Amino acid sequence: HLNANANFQIHGVQQTSGNWSWWPSWRPTSMSLLKSAEAKILACLQNDVWSRFVTLPNQNRIWTLKVTNKSVRKHKDQAAQTPLVMVHGFGGGVGLWIRNLDALSCSRTVYAFDLLGFGRSSRPSFPSDASLAEEQFITSIEQWRQSLGLERMILLGHSLGGYLATSYTIQYPERVSHLILVDAWGFPERPQPQLQGSGGQGSEVKRVSPPRWVKALVSLFSFFNPLAIIRAAGPWGPGLVNRFRPDFKRKFEDLFDDDTMTQYIYHCNAQNPSGEVGFKAMSESLGWAKRPMVQRVHLLPPSMPVSMLYGALSWVESSTGNTVAQIRGKSPTSVMLIEEASHHVYADQPEEFNRVVESICNTVD
Repeated sequence: HLNANANFQIHGVQQTSGNWSWWPSWRPTSMSLLKSAEAKILACLQNDVWSRFVTLPNQNRIWTLKVTNKSVRKHKDQAAQTPLVMVHGFGGGVGLWIRNLDALSCSRTVYAFDLLGFGRSSRPSFPSDASLAEEQFITSIEQWRQSLGLERMILLGHSLGGYLATSYTIQYPERVSHLILVDAWGFPERPQPQLQGSGGQGSEVKRVSPPRWVKALVSLFSFFNPLAIIRAAGPWGPGLVNRFRPDFKRKFEDLFDDDTMTQYIYHCNAQNPSGEVGFKAMSESLGWAKRPMVQRVHLLPPSMPVSMLYGALSWVESSTGNTVAQIRGKSPTSVMLIEEASHHVYADQPEEFNRVVESICNTVD
């Protein structure tokens, strides 16, 4: 008897069968291991942390942190300030903001949540259509906001979080006071293949095409979810994360002298894939967005202030920020480069990142 609800990940390919009940135990992960890894990280925070699941109307749950300054709790000042809401990137979770939450919550309340399908939030199924998958993310963010009763917020998104924060702001501009995009994913259009040959009359126009082995690899990997290798590796998964992302251990080595951060990343991504499936629906091969955001930024209200931060050493092209500024014309758009920072700007140069974000927030109130 096949149980239609028992979805288990077999080397990146979903098998729907009740006979695979042994499979998840082979992966050394669980929500409770993720919870303990996160608890160890959040124990570093000095300010007051309120954490709970926010339940949406469809019963999905969004794991949420609210960080407030201990010393100004008795004053009404902090309550009067527009809160800052932080949205992590692909494969991340609230724990990655550990270097930023204390500093940014000094003068205003800061919220951070695990996106639907990531971290400790619910992992529902996502449609394979790009716009429907995007819509599912955006609806969950709006329902989260309603549940918490936030009237307005400063919305900050990193990488995939930046893409979703922009999409959210286009749909619900009255809820956002300022949009901060940190090394945002999915903005540029995919470059068109170059034409080969003189292009003169009668001459054959040929496209330069990648070698056959590259095409074969790309088509093979298109069957898998982006992080399937971590799950397929079973007990070797945590070691793989350490090997492929040693930078994560380095970025946080003054806080943890062990594998706390890579363990956290592993447990965030070794669970059954969900948000990852949503991301795959929204992206083409090699990580381009199917619906590039540059085609939609003109839909942001002209008065909406947008600040775009980039790591000077990142693989994300900061020139896209200049394109967005051109498209928006006289609308308030600023593009800033943070020196000596790669894609994870907030962890590479936390002091500078916190200073810049704080000053942006202070322009709101």
